[in-house]
Amino acid sequence: MEWIQALVLSQEITLGVSVLRLLVTAMLTGLVGLERQSNNQPAGLRTHILIGVGASLLMLLSIYVPQQYRDFPSGDPSRIAAQVVSGIGFLGGGAILRFGADIRGLTTAASIWTVAAIGLAVGAGLFGAATFATVLVLFTLITLNQVERRFFPKQMMKTLTIYTTNSKIGVEDIRRAVRKAEIKIRSIDVQHSMKNKRTRFTLTVYVPQFYDFDPFYRELNQLNGVYKVTLEEVQ
Repeated sequence: MEWIQALVLSQEITLGVSVLRLLVTAMLTGLVGLERQSNNQPAGLRTHILIGVGASLLMLLSIYVPQQYRDFPSGDPSRIAAQVVSGIGFLGGGAILRFGADIRGLTTAASIWTVAAIGLAVGAGLFGAATFATVLVLFTLITLNQVERRFFPKQMMKTLTIYTTNSKIGVEDIRRAVRKAEIKIRSIDVQHSMKNKRTRFTLTVYVPQFYDFDPFYRELNQLNGVYKVTLEEVQ
């Protein structure tokens, strides 16, 4: 329809233009938020929409003020946008959580920052760029996430403790068993009790996020004297 085309191409900030751009922003940023919501992230559908719509509204305001108040020719539409870019970092920081040595939420924080940029772009009338950016964001979050899981599995830091009663089991025996199970070793600490002749090996290791430990436990069972194995999150 001609009136929709006029709203899309209009450079003058009117009520119709504002409503259209805010609706487009809500739709685009909502798609990103829906993906984050489906992965149980701390910032989901509503958060992404609110951030995007807020950024878009501020961009509309930035453009509207110098258009409406022409007695102030020094008005710069990029000023408020610049503050949005720097200020959105506080919201993104709130999505980053730390669980022991593991840090989560970095991707969600990045998506929060990006939907703010999408909102600013739509508010400025860059519908095509904002739509293409949304497609790239969804491709990154969905498709590349599957690629990462398959070819670059996330490594989790764990504390692996092995208790033995056989003094003949040495560090190299433990190293061999761990490496055979394709577990990366960061450090090893050995404590030997002279009283009861027991040895405790404490290893800090990296393992894939969905690692199956059964083959590794069977490997340890071949070492005569191993009576206990614990695996804990690094604090």
